This record gives sequence, C-alpha cells and structure tokens, in this order.
Amino acid sequence: MAHETAGHPNPDHAHEHPTWKQYKWVALILTVITALEVWAYYIPALVASVFFVPLLLIMSAAKFAIVVLFYMHLRYDHRLFRLLFTGPLTIAMATLIALLFLLARTGALHVS
Repeated sequence: MAHETAGHPNPDHAHEHPTWKQYKWVALILTVITALEVWAYYIPALVASVFFVPLLLIMSAAKFAIVVLFYMHLRYDHRLFRLLFTGPLTIAMATLIALLFLLARTGALHVS
C-alpha cells in the first residue's frame, strides 16, 4: 500500500491516544468525584435538601463524560462525534434537573 505509514493503513485516520500520565490523572479525577459523591451521602442536611439528587446527577454525568471521552477515546475522534454524543446527554440531564426542581416545588415530588 502506498499510503501506509507508521502502522496506520490510512494516515488521515491516525490520531493520538492518551498517555499513561493522562490516564493516571483521569483515574485520580474519577476517584475524587466518586469520593465526593459518597461524602455527600453522609451529610444529612444535603441529603434532605432539594439539591442532593441534581448534585449527584451532575457528578455522575461528569464521570460518564470523562470515561467516554478518555477511555472510549471519543475525545480524539472528530468533534462532530463528540457533539452528537454529549449534546443529547446534556439536554437530557438539564431536562431531568428542571423536572426535579419543578416537581419538588409543586409538591408532586416528596423530598424527605
């Protein structure tokens, strides 16, 4: 093949990958977010507040995005793929959080 370079059959599709240092930072960030989620559960005033579930949803969505972007290499794909994947997730999470606040405010959602 005339276009084969550096082990990649098509140089147009060659892209970088995270380094071990980046993987370690990503793992550390995921660990910190998980520790914050567990810590938040042990604060009774926060658990009783209307902000508890949206806070956990935001932290969970952040972890999801980090895993997808780095461990599934979506960060290194074309920007359109990132937007197609994270855009609907952002819209869905914003909708869920808005509904949680709306239902809590109208009394339809019992927050204990």
